[in-house]
Amino acid sequence: MKRPKTPVILARKQPKQERSTQLVAAILEAAIRVLQVEGAQRFTMARVAEKAGVSVGSLYQYFPNKESILFQLQREEWQATTRLLEKILAPSATPPLTRLRQAIRAFFQSEWDEAELRVALEDAAPLYRAAPEAQVHRKNASRFVESFVAELLPAASKKERVFAMDVLKTTMSAIGKQISEEGRTRAEVETFADIVGDMLANHFADPIKAPQKRSVLRI
Repeated sequence: MKRPKTPVILARKQPKQERSTQLVAAILEAAIRVLQVEGAQRFTMARVAEKAGVSVGSLYQYFPNKESILFQLQREEWQATTRLLEKILAPSATPPLTRLRQAIRAFFQSEWDEAELRVALEDAAPLYRAAPEAQVHRKNASRFVESFVAELLPAASKKERVFAMDVLKTTMSAIGKQISEEGRTRAEVETFADIVGDMLANHFADPIKAPQKRSVLRI
């Protein structure tokens, strides 16, 4: 059996002049509108070109296919989220557990603010999820979380820290996805953030206070 062909998702070229930069920005803005209105299954190059007010050929100058446009939107969303969390979780005078609560609140708020786009991108993810570029980006984006967990759990083993990262990412992504999909109110999102923040902070605070326990994560 032949394996499905992995789509090319990198842009053909990067804009260098102001005019081309503006064109690519217009294309991506149009792509967002098409994705939100039409959904991932009806997302096409022709619809994006029509919404952007340019020819299909103009799109192909920069993007080889619809997957590359969708991945660019996803990558920008990943980068924005990474910058947001990295700024909060970076080493500072603020205690790690406080930063953890702040990061959870900021992440859930961002999920709520961009709910419509997040849901649409999640629907489109199967089109580019298996591409090597997507896997590399996810791996790179997790490095700052690894550094934070090392600070949060200095007495933990490598295995325990890996498990802690998995707990954080799984919990935040699962609840964040739910927040995006269910149309929660801002007050509900803030309550979710407080409860989840307290739950995780209390869990991770326990081994810090009692390092004599056999496993800092009780695994």
